[in-house]
Amino acid sequence: MPGPAFEIHNHKPSMPVVVHAPHGGTWIPEDERPLLLLDDAALAEELQLMTDHRTDLLAEAAAGPGAAACINRLSRLVVDPERFPDEREEMETVGMGFAYTRTSGGRELRRLTAADRARLKERWFDPYTAAMERLAGEVRDRFGVCVIVDLHSYPSRPLPYEVHPDAARPEVCIGTDSFHTPRWLTELVEQTCRSLGLDCGRDTPFAGCYVPLSMYRRDQAVLSAMLEVRRDVYLDEASARPTAGEGRVAGLLWEVVREAGRHAREWADTRSV
Repeated sequence: MPGPAFEIHNHKPSMPVVVHAPHGGTWIPEDERPLLLLDDAALAEELQLMTDHRTDLLAEAAAGPGAAACINRLSRLVVDPERFPDEREEMETVGMGFAYTRTSGGRELRRLTAADRARLKERWFDPYTAAMERLAGEVRDRFGVCVIVDLHSYPSRPLPYEVHPDAARPEVCIGTDSFHTPRWLTELVEQTCRSLGLDCGRDTPFAGCYVPLSMYRRDQAVLSAMLEVRRDVYLDEASARPTAGEGRVAGLLWEVVREAGRHAREWADTRSV
């Protein structure tokens, strides 16, 4: 293996924030490649369409020396660590649960047996989940709260697999969860977007945010908000090369991380009184 499937940066942050970038990876292990039914050209095209390009770099920069970060290097075409691994996952209906069987265009990607799914879950999904659970738990225990800034990007035009193709596509989609996203966190992101001249919307075209499975809808001290940045805001979609807009996105993330850390400490203090 050329490197780890994911990387944890800064296990002991000075602020209660974890920046999460699960879909920026492009690595497909050699022993997983034979399961993918696409030829090399088609696979390269699918990676271009489905990778959240440069979110790994943006997340690492936004975390800086103060926040923690979890950066996924494995392509989501192998395993998607942000999906539910069971019947709760709505994307399973289009072949895009935790182990994809369909491409973004609906073409067959893999033929997976129950044994294949169990192996993929044990090898790739479970270690990632366990690492995020440990990291979020350590941050929560240290500060009384953990805020996950869940970073993604999405294309300016809907891909065929999308469940809600007619939904609005703002420059920044803020994904929320009624249990894990307090109003102050949503409003903080909205205000920061506006200050930078970025259009934003709540839960459109994608909704929800990542929380480690053992904490999901159980631990109210683990907070989360998803930031889905429309790709044409910061890169050329055809080549995935950055444009001048990347500076604005970097500024957005930097400000959100710092302000979320400050507000989260205040929020934790009020809960402990």
